[in-house]
Amino acid sequence: MPKFRLIAALAAVLFLSVTAQAMAQGQVKFNFSAQSWAMDRKYKRVEVSFKTDEKPGTIIIRTSQKYLYLVLPEGRAMRYGIGVGRDGFRWSGVERVTRKAEWPGWTPPPEMRKREPHLPAFMKGGPDNPLGARALYLGSSIYRIHGTAQPWTIGTNVSSGCIRLQNEDVIDLYERVKVGAKVIVE
Repeated sequence: MPKFRLIAALAAVLFLSVTAQAMAQGQVKFNFSAQSWAMDRKYKRVEVSFKTDEKPGTIIIRTSQKYLYLVLPEGRAMRYGIGVGRDGFRWSGVERVTRKAEWPGWTPPPEMRKREPHLPAFMKGGPDNPLGARALYLGSSIYRIHGTAQPWTIGTNVSSGCIRLQNEDVIDLYERVKVGAKVIVE
């Protein structure tokens, strides 16, 4: 019996060590909801042919399609799947990227805290933060293009007006976009 306990203890230590190492490398994530982890493959980031008169570096968001396009040279664009505003929170217009942030802190707007009183006044940046890994701030509006650790929400009407990308995609977009970039939301 002591030999069994020793083997069980060693197995537990090995499991915890491997799990902790995988978590540190971002290979293990937890999903405590009934939602599927999977994001529909049609929302996977891909370079596409794209006809527009807008200059490279412009972001065009087609909320009805659930795609964000970053205009590239020569009739091309990088296309990203997005989550958009739910009913009553959709908007359109033209803004500029006025600020960029890595692992941004989140201060829910007063309107949101009134609707959802359980929200904190402020949440420090990090993996559990609703803004995800990066955020692009749009003009003086309350809206942002930001990440999410909930890939199953991409392709849905889920937000209070912000545009969300999976974290891997918002990191890619963040690296490509400059402050001052034009953002067209259709």
